[in-house]
Amino acid sequence: MGPKATKKKKNTKAENLKLLQEEEERRQKEEEEARVKREKEEMERLEMERIEKEKWQQLEVKDLERKNEELEELFLLERCFPEAEKLKRNNRLLSQWMHYIQCDGSPDPSVAQEINTFISLWKEETDETFEEVIAKSKLVLHLINKLKLTLLETPPHDLQEKDIAQYQGSILELQELLHLKFNIATEVLLRQASTLADLDTGNMEKVIQDENVTLYVWANLKKNPRYRNIRCSEIRTAFEIPRILATSDIALRLLHTHYDHVTPLHPVPTLCQLPTSTESHSVKDEANNVQGAISKEFQEEYKQPENERNSVQEEGIKVEEQGDTEIQMDSTQEESEDTKYKLEMKLLSEIVSAAQLLLLENAAERTYFFEENEVDIFQFTSLGGVYHLDILELPPQCKPVKGWMIMEIVKEGLQKYVYPPATTEDLETENAFPPIDIMLEVHKNVIFFENPTIARWDAEGVPPSLSARECGTAQFACCYLPGSPAATSLCARLPISTPPTGLGKHWKTDGISNVSYKSGERLITFSLEIFGPITLIQDTHINMPYQSWELRPLDENQVRLTVTTVFTEIHIQIKGDLCMLASIKLKNKNHYSILEGKWMTLYSFIIALKEAGLNIFPTGHSHFYVVTNYKVPLVEMKAYRQMSLLSPAFAFGWSRWNMQCGSNNVVFKVSEHLTNEEEPIQNSNWALLMFNGDRAQRLKIDEHSEAFSEAVKEETEFHSTVYHMVKDFASEGAMEKVRSSDCQFIDTVCHLLLSIRLLSYS
Repeated sequence: MGPKATKKKKNTKAENLKLLQEEEERRQKEEEEARVKREKEEMERLEMERIEKEKWQQLEVKDLERKNEELEELFLLERCFPEAEKLKRNNRLLSQWMHYIQCDGSPDPSVAQEINTFISLWKEETDETFEEVIAKSKLVLHLINKLKLTLLETPPHDLQEKDIAQYQGSILELQELLHLKFNIATEVLLRQASTLADLDTGNMEKVIQDENVTLYVWANLKKNPRYRNIRCSEIRTAFEIPRILATSDIALRLLHTHYDHVTPLHPVPTLCQLPTSTESHSVKDEANNVQGAISKEFQEEYKQPENERNSVQEEGIKVEEQGDTEIQMDSTQEESEDTKYKLEMKLLSEIVSAAQLLLLENAAERTYFFEENEVDIFQFTSLGGVYHLDILELPPQCKPVKGWMIMEIVKEGLQKYVYPPATTEDLETENAFPPIDIMLEVHKNVIFFENPTIARWDAEGVPPSLSARECGTAQFACCYLPGSPAATSLCARLPISTPPTGLGKHWKTDGISNVSYKSGERLITFSLEIFGPITLIQDTHINMPYQSWELRPLDENQVRLTVTTVFTEIHIQIKGDLCMLASIKLKNKNHYSILEGKWMTLYSFIIALKEAGLNIFPTGHSHFYVVTNYKVPLVEMKAYRQMSLLSPAFAFGWSRWNMQCGSNNVVFKVSEHLTNEEEPIQNSNWALLMFNGDRAQRLKIDEHSEAFSEAVKEETEFHSTVYHMVKDFASEGAMEKVRSSDCQFIDTVCHLLLSIRLLSYS
């Protein structure tokens, strides 16, 4: 048996009480120590806040003291914007004058009389061949593009509503007349189909093309029921037609216009359409006040010298006194001229600012509605032009008779073959009119980042034919192809008693099936139920929002803007008042575009990028389709203006904190950059700036900080402008480069930034 186990001694009641007292004392002591520590920490925190608040207040006071001086200096620098506007206005006038003195026979499309005369004379020309129409179309397209650029390039304050109506009306008339001429030329060509028949098949096949238009016509002369697969290797187009068409007197036409004259024109904003915000009202009120001051100054300027001259003549003073008076008059007139110039520049500066602000305003609500299967033209864009697909009735063929060519002219002109026909009672099967299989080649200069969607132009309600009696004139009776855009609106212009009703004006996606796209071969196949104009569409905002961006100076008055999206990396170069697409990268691989290396004016460049599928230019409706990083328009505009002022010597870049700083602030990176090195800028060289339109500050955080903070970087101050904030840490060489930059270059950089809206769509 082992040793006896020791029995554990129990604590007495007094000992337990003592332990509890010790535990309570220890707890109280710990709580007291914790309380003292918290109070100390709170006092330290309050003291730090007090110091920070005092420092903040001192910075605010210092900023307020020099605010007027800084804003005055910025105003002098921003005078480059009205100066650039005056130069652009002079260039527009000079362009009109140069066109006038050239006398090359082409009309000035902005002059109503000249463009109307051109249209009237071309209407009188008849029986033009397709080659002749194509040759003439180059001038017509030039006139249309010139009018579109006039509407875009002319600032809103120089555009009146009557001018907009005139220009857009001329654009529509030229578009419609050009399409009508193509229809007339098609009829002229089809009348001679029998003389152009292929020896092997007995049918006619014709391809005519240039850089703007591609025409393919196939005429069914033999009506062989087994010849149903129609292919053209020259333009890689194919049709699979049903038996009923293979045995009918029909012709197939593919007219591929590399431009879009079908989609309705978008409205042009004017200065009177400025949003009803406080800022906009103040701008317009200021503009009116300055305009009144200028008018008053003009009156005083010319009134005063006249009174002085009358006084001199009546009193008959001496020659010496008269000379002194003239000197005084000259001095007064010089002062008046200087005052007038300052007032004029102030007025123009305010109006230019208002026009720039207009570019950043978002639509408040959707005021448009789209039916089922109807394409939202604010969300999708037509790319690669329009494919006008038509089944036409084959006109009577010309016949040789005793050395003469006899041609029967049908009064109704070229007619569309109705497929499927309105009545099908005589047909045995229900599948006699299946959808027609079509293969088309996608335009080589267009980029589709996703498989394109096919849309057809809906022109419901168009009568089967438009006779000369219905249109009030026999001249264009043969021009109307039902379903064509020309038949939609030109009839309303002609003197007819009852224009066609129920005319549709939108793209739709129904009636199209079995769509297949081979991106490598750039071929798209589909089945089409209703023939007419079709187009390929892509999401307008497929490259929005942007992932990042960088604006970097190159040589003198040159910068490069890089915009990185989900699908691509776009490099844009600006030199003077011209823009160029430097390069494109798709999936980290270089992609060649026909636009690369071509210098264009800003708006021509924007149009070219959009038509190529590289749309990085949001509209006032884009925020309905893209998750944006909303910024107050006035703050955003001021940021772009000052970034462009500094762009000759400073690089700017995207910051992830721009999404967390609130809508009243913008945050971006900035670094002095005076070399032409293409290497990435080191993170240590970037400074992080925050700007709210009235105050700029350098942030203490960097891109790798854990959380956003508005704390100011040590040994830095507040400034009223980004320009003066950057000036604090910039070299004198950089600031001299900024001050000596070209005004048109600064204006172009600013307008490009306003058009892309990097701070809201990144």
